[in-house]
Amino acid sequence: MKKIFILLLCLSFYSCNNKKVHISKPSLKNNPSWDIICTNKRPLISFFNSKGGIGKKRYIVQIDTKDTFDSKNFIEYKNVYEENKYLASVRLDRDLIDNSRYYFRVKAIDEKNNESAWSFSRFYLDTSSNKHFMNLRRLNVKSIEVSSGENPKNIIDYDDPGQSSFWSATPPGPIKDFVKFDLGTSQIVKRIWMLSNPNSDNGWLYDFVWEKSLDGKNFEEIQDAKISNNDTFRNIIDIKPIKTRFLRLKINKFIGVSPQINCIIFYTPSKPLTFTAPSEKYVLLIGDQMNGGTYTQLANYIKTLNLNIKIITIPHYAASYEMIKSLKNKPFAIILSGNSANYPNLPMFEYNGVFEIIRNSNIPILGICAGHQMLVFSEGYSFVRSMGWADLTSLEKLDEVKPIKIVKQDPIFKNIKNPFIAPEIHSWSVKIIPDDFELLAKSTYVQCIKHKHKMIYGEQFHAEVEVFYNEGKDYLLNFLKIALENN
Repeated sequence: MKKIFILLLCLSFYSCNNKKVHISKPSLKNNPSWDIICTNKRPLISFFNSKGGIGKKRYIVQIDTKDTFDSKNFIEYKNVYEENKYLASVRLDRDLIDNSRYYFRVKAIDEKNNESAWSFSRFYLDTSSNKHFMNLRRLNVKSIEVSSGENPKNIIDYDDPGQSSFWSATPPGPIKDFVKFDLGTSQIVKRIWMLSNPNSDNGWLYDFVWEKSLDGKNFEEIQDAKISNNDTFRNIIDIKPIKTRFLRLKINKFIGVSPQINCIIFYTPSKPLTFTAPSEKYVLLIGDQMNGGTYTQLANYIKTLNLNIKIITIPHYAASYEMIKSLKNKPFAIILSGNSANYPNLPMFEYNGVFEIIRNSNIPILGICAGHQMLVFSEGYSFVRSMGWADLTSLEKLDEVKPIKIVKQDPIFKNIKNPFIAPEIHSWSVKIIPDDFELLAKSTYVQCIKHKHKMIYGEQFHAEVEVFYNEGKDYLLNFLKIALENN
């Protein structure tokens, strides 16, 4: 009897130790996320950690040009470990094939060899896609009409920083859903950018076509603008330039309860624009918000510094290196502003002119928050990523705010103590510092960088935000003073 008891006890122990433990799939909604365009041949693959499991988890990451993961281009990393409680990442150690779609999948394995299911995603590699100004200009929409549903103006609400608001048709009925746009006058249209539900496929347009009309009554289909079997939430539709006043989106089929559209922007061919520069010394602010604004009160703060300078603000989608070169009186400095949006929800090609300026201009540049990240985006879209949490110092206790440590002294830090604290308002940060840049300061992530050969600085914090605990205010002041001296 005693032997039987011991045997049962052993079987019970074996069963308990071999019981499968649930591990959730890792989330691949970081960077690159679904259908993002990567711009560096060795992208960084960042993803959010799985939950559950026993002990330390490792991840297997597989990448291939085929979704069956069995081609000659197959790449695998078997031991990718978590960097913190939020995410993990791996930088590819070999070049990918340019102008190619890549599929990748990730699964977690714990210390007891329990495994999660695979998570799947994909991206496209195009290293030339961010090299030049888009040669396009946004078109204004005079009015919008929809077949059903409420809040159609959400589709053209570019003041919505994260494009989280949307139009959704009423649940399916006998009427085919449509969205009709009036441009006010006849315009040339070359590109249509569309954004649907970025959180799930509920509402994605599956089968749709764009139509054109000069009178708003007689419509005809636009060549190259008929989409079938659509499986993404973001569409860039390039068409042969057409002249039209009215555009109608005819929705034939969709996924989920009803079609959802968060944003649509129309573009017309355009050479780089310019502006009338003042005769005095001035700083050029480039607004990186979706609507071209600067997010914080950047211009107002610079005025309080009493540097006797003018301030010009332009939207990021109008900025270009050609514009800078055309100016008779060039700015003595350029500042790239912050941005409160989620990058996958933005038409990133609108920032190409900003990237041109970063790469080619010798004018001193300061990037603030998103502007700091733009410096890095110019070398590789995946080098910046979501942290998995939002650093909002205004909501933290001061004694819990992570200090910023200066790791390399520079004139930009004049009158700033080491370490220091400063206001943070962001949830993305730089992970990979490009070869031409160096690290100046860090907290738990990259805080300040500097170009090795040009006067280009980046700051993740906000020197311009006036709060009592801001010990980094002089970063912006020092930049402007140094730029004026160099000018």
